Amino acid sequence: MDAVTLSIWAVGALVLIALIFDFMNGFHDAANSIATVVSTGVLKPQHAVVFAAFFNLLAIAVFHLSVAATVGKGIVQAGVIDYHVVTGALIGAISWNVITWYWGIPSSSSHALIGGIVGAALVKAGPSVMVWGGIGKVVAFIFVSPLLGFLLGSLMMVLVSWICRKQAPGKVDHWFRRLQLASAAAYSLGHGGNDAQKTIGIIWMLLIATGWYSANHDMPPVWTIISCYMAIALGTMFGGWRIVKTMGQKITKLKPVGGFCAETGGAMTLFIATFFGIPVSTTHTITGAIVGVGSTQRASAVRWGVAGTIVWAWIFTIPASALIAALGYGISILLF
Repeated sequence: MDAVTLSIWAVGALVLIALIFDFMNGFHDAANSIATVVSTGVLKPQHAVVFAAFFNLLAIAVFHLSVAATVGKGIVQAGVIDYHVVTGALIGAISWNVITWYWGIPSSSSHALIGGIVGAALVKAGPSVMVWGGIGKVVAFIFVSPLLGFLLGSLMMVLVSWICRKQAPGKVDHWFRRLQLASAAAYSLGHGGNDAQKTIGIIWMLLIATGWYSANHDMPPVWTIISCYMAIALGTMFGGWRIVKTMGQKITKLKPVGGFCAETGGAMTLFIATFFGIPVSTTHTITGAIVGVGSTQRASAVRWGVAGTIVWAWIFTIPASALIAALGYGISILLF
C-alpha cells in the first residue's frame, strides 16, 4: 500500500471515529435537550428525542462556525496535530463519555474533547504548543456557563412568577405546557449549534494537518458540516435515558413553568457562547439553569448532593480525558 492510499485510509478512519464521537455526543447529551420537557410530561420520551434532533439539525442554518474555528485552531498550535494526536484525543473523549454515560453522570462531551486534544498534544510536544488563551476561555466557562444558566434561569422564574401571580395554577400550567415546546426547541437549537461544531473543528484540524485541506480556507469542507450536524441529530434521537433521569428528576422536580424557565435560561447562555465562538458544555449550562429554577422555590427543593456529584464530574472531565488521551496517543505510536 503506497503512502497516499495509506493516508486516505488513515484520515477516513479518523473522520469516521470523529463522527462516532459526534453521534455519542448527541446520545450522551440528549438529556440536556429533553430532560425537562420529559420530566414535566409535556412530551413523551420517544417524541421528545425526534423533536430535539430536528432542532439540532436546524442549527446548521442558524449559527456561524465560530466554535468550530476555536476547536480547530484555538486550542493547540496547528503544527503539532497529526494522526496520533487526533487518535489520542478521540480515544480520551469517547472513553470518558462511555464511563460517565454508564454511571449516569451528566459530564461534558465538549470538555472531554478539549481535554483529549490537550492531553495528546502535551505528550507529543509539551506545554509550549498550547494556545493558552483559547484553553483559558474554555476553562473559565466551566464556571461561567452554569453560573450564567443559574442566573438567567432563576431570573426567568422570578419574572414569570411575578407576571402570573394572579393567575390560577391550572391556567398557568396549561399555558406553559405549550410554551415549553418553544423553549425546548430553542435549547435544542443551541445544543446543536454549539456541540456539532466541536466535531467539525477536530475534523477540520485533521484535514489541515494531513494536507488534505488548505489552512487558508476560512470554512471547513461543506461535507464535514453536514455530516457532523446529521451525526449529532441521530445521536440525540437514540437518547441517553440514564442521564435523562438524573437531569430531569433527581436534581429537582420541575413543573412546565419551571421547565420553560430552565430551558430559556440555558438557551440564552448557549446562544451567547456560540456567538462568541466559545465551546461550552450544554450539560453544565442546563444543570445550572435547573438548579437556578429550583432554588427560587426554596433551597431544599434542590438535591444539592446530586448537584455536587455533577460538579465533581465537571472538574475531573478535562484532566481525566487528557490522561486517557495521553495513553491513547502512546498506544497509537506503538501500534502505527
